[in-house]
Amino acid sequence: MAISMAKTVQEERLRWVLPIAEKRIKLVDSAKVCPHGARSLERWVAAYKRDGAEGLIPKSTTPHTHPEETPIHIKEKIIALRKEKKLCALKLHWLLERTGTSVPVRTVGKILKQEGLVRKYRTKKITYKYIRAERQPGDLVEIDVKYVPGRIANKRYFQYTAIDCASRWRHLAVYDEQSNGNSIRFLREVLDRFPHPIKAIKTDNGSVFTNRYIGTTNRSDCTVKTVHALDLFCAEHDIVHYLIDPGKPAQNGTVERSHRSDQETFYDDAKFVSFADLRKRLRVWNTEYNDLLHCGLQGKSPNEFINEFRHAKPPNVLA
Repeated sequence: MAISMAKTVQEERLRWVLPIAEKRIKLVDSAKVCPHGARSLERWVAAYKRDGAEGLIPKSTTPHTHPEETPIHIKEKIIALRKEKKLCALKLHWLLERTGTSVPVRTVGKILKQEGLVRKYRTKKITYKYIRAERQPGDLVEIDVKYVPGRIANKRYFQYTAIDCASRWRHLAVYDEQSNGNSIRFLREVLDRFPHPIKAIKTDNGSVFTNRYIGTTNRSDCTVKTVHALDLFCAEHDIVHYLIDPGKPAQNGTVERSHRSDQETFYDDAKFVSFADLRKRLRVWNTEYNDLLHCGLQGKSPNEFINEFRHAKPPNVLA
């Protein structure tokens, strides 16, 4: 006679419990051949007598409460901050510490994961080890242009972005066109607002930044016939102008990551009624960004980093 295998845990337990419950075999004798042990049989028989076959359905052994469980009001606060500010677990940990609430980073991460608020990657991320170059504010500023999503009054606008690689401090401005004049005007604004001298800038190879790849100079030897107006401005102010390799936006990674924050945190949920409204709200958002906590700054904001650097003693000054 063929004997079918049990398809569920409940069915397997029922096979051992029924003969005992119907008194066809003693529990002691069944325990001699049962691979689960006498204590398990006793527990199953008691559950069967109390709840019937449903009592043999396996239940989770995870405790419902824990003496050191994070209070519900703190969990709700973490979830609300995540949805509002879209910060990672580490930044949420720093933000809560500043408000007098200490929650470990791993606990914050688990809460976000349980609520389904973490990003799901399709492939495993490859971790690279980089040797980070120690820079000071003003050593290198990345500049790029981003299209403002959509149109305002049926007109396209462009966001110029400059971000300091050391402090993550940045300045934003919006213009109605991309042009050499606006590039110079924007860089002049950055020089006026940034509290430290700027030694170098880095841009892509767009025509508003360089003449190297335009039609009149795109030759095999890459000789530039005419110097770009931005390069002339940089030469006048002793600023080195670096260019990334063509088709390698990752080399301008700091400003590209900044543009992603603009899109996800600012533009995705914003609608503008006029150009003046766009400029006003973008100015408020940039002020907020310069006060955000950054993982690359070990929990400091760009403004805090610059202020601490400004008041720090030079290395060659004796105490």
